[in-house]
Amino acid sequence: MKILKICCCLCLVLFAVSTEVMAQKLNIQNKGMAFQVSVDAEGGASIQMPEEGLWSIATEWKDDWPAGWKHAQARRIDISGDWKILTGTMRLPEGEWHFRDAYLQEDGRVKCVRRFEWKGEKTLDKVTLSVRWKIKAKDVQAFLPGILYYGNPSGEKNGANKVPVFHGNPGEAAIFEEHRYPMPFAALEWKGDFKYLGAALHTLPSPVTGGNKADQWWSLGVQTNANDTELTLLSGPITYNGKKSVAKALQSSSLPYGETYLSVQPGTVIEKTFYLETFQTNRKGTAFQRPLYTSIDIFKPFYTDDLPTYDEIVESKYKFAKSRWIEGDNYAGFNMYPEFKKQQIVLGWAGQAEAPAYALQVLADKLGDVRAWNMAQRSMDHICTSPIGENGFPVRYDVATNKWESPDPVSEGQAMNSIALAIKVGRQNQMINVGKWEQFLKKACDIHARRLLSSSWNPRNTAEAFYISPLLIASDLFNNTTYKTAALKATNYYAIRHIDMREPYWGGTLDATCEDKEGAWGAFQGFLAAYEYTKEPKYLKWAQHAGDVTLSYTVVWDIPLPAGRMADHNFKTRGWTGVSPQNQHLDVYGVLIAPAFYKLGQLTKNEDLMRLSKVMYRSCGQMIDPYGAQGEQLQETNYTQVGTDHDVMRLRGGYSESWTVFWITAHFLHAAATFEEMGVEW
Repeated sequence: MKILKICCCLCLVLFAVSTEVMAQKLNIQNKGMAFQVSVDAEGGASIQMPEEGLWSIATEWKDDWPAGWKHAQARRIDISGDWKILTGTMRLPEGEWHFRDAYLQEDGRVKCVRRFEWKGEKTLDKVTLSVRWKIKAKDVQAFLPGILYYGNPSGEKNGANKVPVFHGNPGEAAIFEEHRYPMPFAALEWKGDFKYLGAALHTLPSPVTGGNKADQWWSLGVQTNANDTELTLLSGPITYNGKKSVAKALQSSSLPYGETYLSVQPGTVIEKTFYLETFQTNRKGTAFQRPLYTSIDIFKPFYTDDLPTYDEIVESKYKFAKSRWIEGDNYAGFNMYPEFKKQQIVLGWAGQAEAPAYALQVLADKLGDVRAWNMAQRSMDHICTSPIGENGFPVRYDVATNKWESPDPVSEGQAMNSIALAIKVGRQNQMINVGKWEQFLKKACDIHARRLLSSSWNPRNTAEAFYISPLLIASDLFNNTTYKTAALKATNYYAIRHIDMREPYWGGTLDATCEDKEGAWGAFQGFLAAYEYTKEPKYLKWAQHAGDVTLSYTVVWDIPLPAGRMADHNFKTRGWTGVSPQNQHLDVYGVLIAPAFYKLGQLTKNEDLMRLSKVMYRSCGQMIDPYGAQGEQLQETNYTQVGTDHDVMRLRGGYSESWTVFWITAHFLHAAATFEEMGVEW
């Protein structure tokens, strides 16, 4: 076992997680009476049109799915500058379809504008249009940002009905509404002769003309056939987990979403823009990374002039933080819930009552309020009364009972990190006494370092990666090498466990047991901390990998919204983040992780990441009301977090503003303090 672990570590040191940038070629060949199209790259990576035809249209609707498929080949090619244009026709009893694909080879990808034109004299009903591209390989893994992470194995293990699952078996499909994608692409990974290969289909999302549903969009995903796997776009139909025409509309189940066909009137022209790329990569579990940055490059989500300013956000969130301040004979701190609910001071995850003790110290001068120092001191002094036992400390203090309860590793690790940062800053401030804080953090680090160094340590999921960063900060604060040893053991452990994506990062929240943004964030934060502590290149490579998984939940385009609360505010979705394959609404978590992406951009010399991190912070300042409050759940797609009795057509564009737990405010202040310490200019 020791030899195996050493070998695994050596392999992880040697591999690079980024995909190789290489020339890929649009290949159009004349095969007798028809043209065949593929996009090819070195190493055997290739994505090809279906043999039956470049264009496919379903003319019927049976058993909740398109049927009566017809196909057409490309019969003519024209060259116009850098564009290669293929055309063809399809004759039906009612008239003719005219097709045109215009291809343009761009840097690192191939762009196509596909045109469908109905020349018949009658309206065609129950039509489905498609874009289909095939990979001829076995054991193909799928990556759909925000939705499907290499099959979602942990989500399946812990409740398959709650998340989309995909094994790549013949006949299996996972196809979802375009507006469900934070980054609208579907990617595949498979093993070539020498390296792993990848391909992706990107789309410019859009509602579809003539849709039978009032808010019908194109759909995007993957389907496995007997001998190949397709990346596909359809003009509306969606499916997952063996169920046709259902939407992942609820936290634990689906709702019917059928009859998504078209009614096409004479003279109708429908165009769809998409991009293709294929490539080879150095290692299993990394093929998603290249299309992720391609998506950012396509949408360039960097505009900020229509977003709240940094100063406006900090001011409003500090105002709201003060409204959550509670104190009594035995306590002082920030209440997790609105005043009409229980008064509880909760650490980590959804409460984040410990975060202001760090943030308010850094921001005190900017805020111009001497009370900031007092709140930082008293809130942390109370937090340090949480009793530490042999397995850690409880994170929830109930004012009514004067008791601490409910330990969990996510919340403990996050709390320890903020406490460590508060001590680091507090040692430099005469206004602050960190004595109690140091005693508490030392004891907590002793407990968790001992656990992590035990041969019996076997964490269930990625949640305990949140201990890495605070242990490394504490190692410096207290000159304790044991903390460093424990943290780096956890760092190497989680790299071996997750980087090949056989088990994608998961378990970073308390209300879902599947692949999630927070689990990836825990690893990203830990790997990045390990690199900053040691400067060893392997840790930066791992941080890039976990960071890219985290980044894949970030919305890079402005999703048009139907009538509803979000549209009322002219809401911009770019920079917000989805939660997980189980909980598919937007949240403001992107504001917390934004500084880490800025830092990763600095370290990897990626200015786009640095620019995007600012968008993430400022965009999340939307929906702040005059009191400084905002809700947690925004419904950019056909999904709701609350209840089960819903009309799926009334979900998108909704906003749940009643769940104003304190993390929403604390993360803004914490991130602002981090940006301030980094010297970021706004």
